[in-house]
Amino acid sequence: MSAPQANSPRTARAVTAALVTVTAGALVLTACGSGRTDSGGSGDVVTVGTTDQVYALDPAASYDNGSMAVMKNVYPFLLDSAPNTGALTPSAAEKCDFTAPTVYSCTLKSGLTFANGDPLTATSVKFTFDRMLGINDPNGPASLLANLSKTDAPNATTVNFTLKEPNDQTFPQVLTTNVGPIVDEKVFPADKILDDDAIVKSNAFGGQYKITSYQKNQLVEYRKNDSYNGMLGTPKTDTIRVKYYAQPTNLKLDIQQKQIDVAYRSLTPTDIAALRSDSGLTVHEGPGGELRYIVFNFDTMAGANPAQKLAVRKAIASSVDREAIAKDVYQDTYSPAYSMVAGGLPGAVDSYKIYGEKPDAAKARGFLAAAGVTAPVDINLWYNPDHYGSNSADEYAKVKAQLEATGLFRVTLNSANWETYNKARVKDNYPTYQLGWFPDFPDADNYLTPFLDQNNFLQSNFSNPQISQMLSAERTEADPTKRAAILADIQNTVAEDFVTTLPLLQGKQVAIGVKSLQGVTLDKSFTFRYGMLAKS
Repeated sequence: MSAPQANSPRTARAVTAALVTVTAGALVLTACGSGRTDSGGSGDVVTVGTTDQVYALDPAASYDNGSMAVMKNVYPFLLDSAPNTGALTPSAAEKCDFTAPTVYSCTLKSGLTFANGDPLTATSVKFTFDRMLGINDPNGPASLLANLSKTDAPNATTVNFTLKEPNDQTFPQVLTTNVGPIVDEKVFPADKILDDDAIVKSNAFGGQYKITSYQKNQLVEYRKNDSYNGMLGTPKTDTIRVKYYAQPTNLKLDIQQKQIDVAYRSLTPTDIAALRSDSGLTVHEGPGGELRYIVFNFDTMAGANPAQKLAVRKAIASSVDREAIAKDVYQDTYSPAYSMVAGGLPGAVDSYKIYGEKPDAAKARGFLAAAGVTAPVDINLWYNPDHYGSNSADEYAKVKAQLEATGLFRVTLNSANWETYNKARVKDNYPTYQLGWFPDFPDADNYLTPFLDQNNFLQSNFSNPQISQMLSAERTEADPTKRAAILADIQNTVAEDFVTTLPLLQGKQVAIGVKSLQGVTLDKSFTFRYGMLAKS
């Protein structure tokens, strides 16, 4: 999310998994540390620290890690991923299944309510999905619902999703993503975004927690939601506080001094290495599925015509040294990525190795010469310094140096903060730019459809009917072997003929907690569950 945080018809399944949260406006700074809760309830207060940023609490308006981290803890979902296993499990629903090739039906639990007492019924679910598609915010996740034709609520506990394509192997997982939070139809307007403060004031929450104090991207307090009746059960700790940091150095200092209980996203590689030796801390690691890319805008990037633009993309692909970036910038907390799909997932192939694992200036020069491109090529390259970690500056300085070392490129580096960056990138303002992808669910499609289908999340002016047909084929193929073959074919075709993005690095989840903190779970759901945290 970060991608990626990313969307379009049937395109963005992404972005985003990431964790964090909100902030407590009325709390004073001393309330950020560990300690017993002072307002009833049971258990210690657990304080989480993060450098992630919240874009919006309204599910229709955001498709990023920081926002999703909040949503997973405060909104109800029909289905959710079971901790540790990641298995799809009914949550607000009693059961969900295909009742016809193009109809996916869910039966809700009866008597569900939001924290403010408003009923949570099938009508709430229909309203949620109709609203998501109706608003279709450019920074929202509506593209994940590209296969959804309509949503019906024939009675108070039944929801029927009618799909455009039959046998969609990914739709159940989509319900656990950024489009899945069920909202209160008595609070949220049907045709516009609701601001964060209004959401908090209305107490329109139905997850394990509700937000009781909110100072955006500074400090947020969560309290147990007694009306929650989902698969995650009762939280282990009644009160969670999330403190946001502008710089990882301050996050490191607070976890080192035990002023917070756990640091999650994102410490620098150097900080992680230093904290491993602290006997009072535990370093937790888990599969992350995070990929870091260079994205190309097909209209505004360097090159006079499509053939020249493709030649420039191929030349850049032949000029980067991923291993050097992983080692020198990230101290091997990331590994080189040659696939659009995270390694280890069924269907992932290292398609981009066709351009070499080390810079090859001769090959790059050949691509440019064949298309009539005169070197050096001027590249306007953008990166974000606050959403993807402070090492982004070093990462893209390294990319600039590698490209210019070939003698084929002149690179101008630019940066912008996340709020500006996330809006500008979808308006054709950035010809070539950084993006990070944090998957919504562990499936190869989640790395392909959001980037490649029509009206995709990137909004990079790429569209190809053949690729869209192939994506449709893999989504509806029930045979795992046949589906993996289609997925591989898609990746190879894109790498050889289009180079829509350039995968650079693959990362993992890392959290650092105090020794007394239990329940830190980093699994393939890519979700940081506050409700599992407890002090021993």
